[in-house]
Amino acid sequence: MIVTRELTKRFGRTLAVDAVSMDVHEGDRYGLLGPNGSGKTTLVRMLLGLVFATSGEIEVMGSPIPRRIGQVLPEVGALVEGPGAYGHLSGRANLTLLDAAGPGRAAGPGNASRRKRGARRARVDQALERVGLAGVDDRPVKTYSLGMRQRLGLAAALLSEPRLLVLDEPTNGLDPQGIREIRDLLDELNAAGTTVFLCSHLLTEVEQLCTRVGVMDRGRLVLEQEMTDVRALTGRVEVRSPDADRVVALLDGRVEHRDGEHLVVRTTDASELNTRLVEAGLRISEIRAQRRTLEDVVLEITGPGSDRVDGTPADGTPADGTPADGKPADDRSIERFDGFRVEELGSDSKGSRDSGDET
Repeated sequence: MIVTRELTKRFGRTLAVDAVSMDVHEGDRYGLLGPNGSGKTTLVRMLLGLVFATSGEIEVMGSPIPRRIGQVLPEVGALVEGPGAYGHLSGRANLTLLDAAGPGRAAGPGNASRRKRGARRARVDQALERVGLAGVDDRPVKTYSLGMRQRLGLAAALLSEPRLLVLDEPTNGLDPQGIREIRDLLDELNAAGTTVFLCSHLLTEVEQLCTRVGVMDRGRLVLEQEMTDVRALTGRVEVRSPDADRVVALLDGRVEHRDGEHLVVRTTDASELNTRLVEAGLRISEIRAQRRTLEDVVLEITGPGSDRVDGTPADGTPADGTPADGKPADDRSIERFDGFRVEELGSDSKGSRDSGDET
C-alpha cells in the first residue's frame, strides 16, 4: 500500500528524513511513532505529495509519488497537522464544498444536478454521523472546540470512502470517550478494507489499535515490526502476593525485582511457578507472564525530542555535542528536525476540550 526506498529530505543543511525504507501492507493498521522532530510529519507530507523528496522513491497503491499523485489522492483520506476549514462557515457547509471539489463531483444542469446534490448531502450526513457530529447545527467552525474541529477533519478524510487513511494525531483534543469512539471507528473501517496509517504520540492508543508499528528517531526509521513481535515475552513472570517475603525465600535468587507485594521472577513458565507457590501454601493475588510494552521499546531506541533544550556543560560543549567553536565534527552533526511541525497558538486552536457542547 505504501513503499518508500531510501527516502531522504533535506532543507538546506537540515536533514529531516534520512534514507527511510518503509513498507505498509494493504489492510494494515500501521502506527508511526517517534519523538518531536524525528521526521514523522515531513515523511507524511512527502507521501501525500505536499513536499518533494530530495532523493529516494515513494509508491502509494503501486503508483509512483509525486508523478501519479492525481490518480492516487482520490482514494486517500488524510488529516495532517490539524484540520483546516473556513472558520466563518458551518462544518456541514465546509464538507459540502470539499465534496463538490472532488473528481467528477461538479453539478451540472437538470435532473443530473439534483441527483448529485442529493448524493452529496447523503455523503456529508454519513461522514458527520460516523465521527459523532450528526447533530451539529449551523454555528461557524471558528466556534467549535478543539475536539469538534478534530472530528470535522476526520469526517473530511472519510468523505471519499478512501482505500487508505493517513492521519496525523487523529485523537488530538478528544476526551477519553472521544478517543475510544475514534479508535472503534478506525477499527471498523479497517475491518471493511481500509488501510490505516497514523502518526501519534499516544503510545497506549497505538498499542491497542495498530497491527504494525514503525519508530522514527532523528530522521531514520529505527524499527518496523509487527505489534505482536514488539510486545514479546521477556522471559520473566510478574507475581503479586501478600506473602512476598516467603516467595523471595522460596525462590532463592530468582526474584530480580521487588516493590512491596509485586515481584518480578526470572522464569518462562508462569503455570509451573504458580503451582509451586500454591503447593507451598503461599497466597497469590496475581500472576502473569511479563511482556515488553510499546513504551519500553520506544524509549529504549529513541532519544529526546527536538523540543528539549538542555543546558551547556561546564566545559562549554553544547548539549548536542557540537564543539564549542561551533564547527561540526563530521556530517553526522547536520541538524535534524521535523520541519513543518507547528503548534497553532491562535484563538481558534485554543478551543476547549471535546465535550458535550457538540450536541
